[in-house]
Amino acid sequence: MKSFKHIDAASVEEAVSLLQESEGPAYVIAGGSDLLGCLKDNLWMEYPKAIVNLKTIPGLDTISVDEDGLHIGALVTLTKIAESETVKEFWPGLAEAARRTASPLLRNIGTIAGNICQENRCWYYRYPDKIGGRIDCVRKGGKRCLAVPGDHRYHSIFGAVNKCIAVNPSDTAPALIALDATIKTTKRTIPIDEFFSAGMGAQSTTLDRDEIVTEILVPRPAQEWTNAFRKIAFRKSIDFALVNCAAALTFADGKVTSARICLNGVHNNPRRCVESEAALIGKPLNEATAQEAGELAVAEAKPLLQNGFKVPMAKTIVIDTLMDCVK
Repeated sequence: MKSFKHIDAASVEEAVSLLQESEGPAYVIAGGSDLLGCLKDNLWMEYPKAIVNLKTIPGLDTISVDEDGLHIGALVTLTKIAESETVKEFWPGLAEAARRTASPLLRNIGTIAGNICQENRCWYYRYPDKIGGRIDCVRKGGKRCLAVPGDHRYHSIFGAVNKCIAVNPSDTAPALIALDATIKTTKRTIPIDEFFSAGMGAQSTTLDRDEIVTEILVPRPAQEWTNAFRKIAFRKSIDFALVNCAAALTFADGKVTSARICLNGVHNNPRRCVESEAALIGKPLNEATAQEAGELAVAEAKPLLQNGFKVPMAKTIVIDTLMDCVK
């Protein structure tokens, strides 16, 4: 790695000031499982002059439940979420998503905010600078997405965003979207549906350079409800998802009154299955309605030559996740 300043922040306010006052590009670090790899491989067009450590800030690593729902500090580890009895009881989809992320060692250091803010894992974008020099894909200032004519086995099946067909790699993102979470930052409160933005160059979120996630709020509906998460990967642990899916539904008199379904690993941003959601409203949740929802979820798929296998995989995981929600 190149040299940079490493600064321990004592408060959120100090961390923001350090980002704003840095003489060059500056980034924050929490668990560091994504950032350190980016530094070692010199992925970015601008190497940071400073890294601001958030782990020294008190109060960002707690889980609590209030009347408005579940409050998760930005520095809460994935292990803590996966093992929380409260999360497992009321938000099992989120607990399962955290449990299925990476390996035990990485879950012990990886944070919830880091997991939703991580960058894509496309092998062209992530190609190490030390092995023959950086590959300038479209996210690094190049003119085209090299995966389109190259190896795109695990890339988007729903087209490109700004020519790029890399997919969002987060496991917790679809769970939080299904649960209609809200992201609180040092500047604003962002509905989870507006948080991800692959159209902003290399980054995967709408965050400004000097903006820090501080908390995630997951509401608790007043109605009868259920939620679930599933993931398909080559190995149950360690690997990023080929496809994952989360769903959250409310019921009244045995029929669905609201539904939120989200696929990930299939597009640049986590993908809400809005047509599938609408098809479930007012109907009982059973094999027939789940089948219809699964078919609608992939109706607009545009797979490339090598990744067509992900279409039936996405359809099936939607069906299976919904059936996990049957009361």
